[in-house]
Amino acid sequence: MEVSEIKMAFIFILTCLCFLTPTHQTLHPNVTVSDLSYKNIDFAMNLYRKIASSSDKNIFFSPLSISTSFAALLMASDGVTHEEILKALNLKQLEADEQPELIPMLFQLLQENIARNGSLNLEQSTALFVHRQFEVQRTFTDRMKTFFHADIKTVDFTDTTGSIRFINEYIKQKTQNKIPEMVSTLDETTQLLLINSIFFQGAWQMPFNCNLTENAPFYIDNYNIVQVPMMFKEEAKFYTAEDVPLGARVLKLPYQEGVSMLVLLPNKGLDYTIIDEEINAEKFLGWIKDLRKTNLEVNMPKFKMEQSYSLHNLLPDMGMTSLFSSSANLTGLSKDRGLTVSEVLHKAVIDVDETGTTAAAATTIGIIPYSLPRMFIINRPFFFFIYHEDTNSLLFMGRVIDPTKS
Repeated sequence: MEVSEIKMAFIFILTCLCFLTPTHQTLHPNVTVSDLSYKNIDFAMNLYRKIASSSDKNIFFSPLSISTSFAALLMASDGVTHEEILKALNLKQLEADEQPELIPMLFQLLQENIARNGSLNLEQSTALFVHRQFEVQRTFTDRMKTFFHADIKTVDFTDTTGSIRFINEYIKQKTQNKIPEMVSTLDETTQLLLINSIFFQGAWQMPFNCNLTENAPFYIDNYNIVQVPMMFKEEAKFYTAEDVPLGARVLKLPYQEGVSMLVLLPNKGLDYTIIDEEINAEKFLGWIKDLRKTNLEVNMPKFKMEQSYSLHNLLPDMGMTSLFSSSANLTGLSKDRGLTVSEVLHKAVIDVDETGTTAAAATTIGIIPYSLPRMFIINRPFFFFIYHEDTNSLLFMGRVIDPTKS
């Protein structure tokens, strides 16, 4: 086979269920897991804006799954390709010349902190599917196993039907049947496939009463109204805040075991697209800091989403260009020249109901609890973030425009 024909495909998957855990460990005198979480939030917001710029539909993805996959790829890259991945992931400031394995170690620490809570139903896994005739650098596979606990599988990509069946079965098991088919086509010249999956399932600390759910209007915009099953939670203690400059309210809906959903609801009459350009890590952490406990009645729509993204069409616009061209530098992965990344797929699934979730620089001004309205009615487009509380690591992010659409 000619070197120019060698291809490398990367596929990322994620399933969102509902939950997460905490972390604050120091790895380097100046860098912590919290720093990684902060950078990953800004990466999430940047990617969201890129997706939203060409879509007025529902959005849902796992920034943790995507950044973990590319953090693994960082170990294989060099030169311009390495620098572009760092910049696109917003991780440049975390790299230390004297400690090249710092970023993989940070991701390892984050995963270990999340896994430390044995009762948390959150599973993240990484797998490397390697063509039987393709020689991967031993150093790279060792690091994959060390930092990402990766499974290394040998497959015959020339048997595309058998490879697709084998890979989909692996993904299906890792996501507890939530993603039964991730790969539908496969190029027989593919040499390597990198997959990261994340599965989350969580129960609300304060479940909604199924008997109180009833159809109610959801205002997509001034002209479009749909009827949706609206969940209701009678008055209880919730954490909430208001971002006055942004024109939005915030509600925290905790899952059990240290993971929460943060709902950002733009004020009535405010175009949600205005908020797109304003959200960032500083804002996100400001909302969490300003949360205050108050008595609230909560109305929230049930919704399901399944979203797929071809990241190889999005990431070049975020500065990651050489990776998908003939100039890709992946010498840390193999001595073979001419390797390029041909495909990056990301799939996310979420199901939010009464019992829980199954799935993947203006100053914030908090309003004191007693001045907030006593009802939080989510009956118009809103944003949501599922995060690990101790580390503030953003596991999943989404935007709901129409809860009736998957």
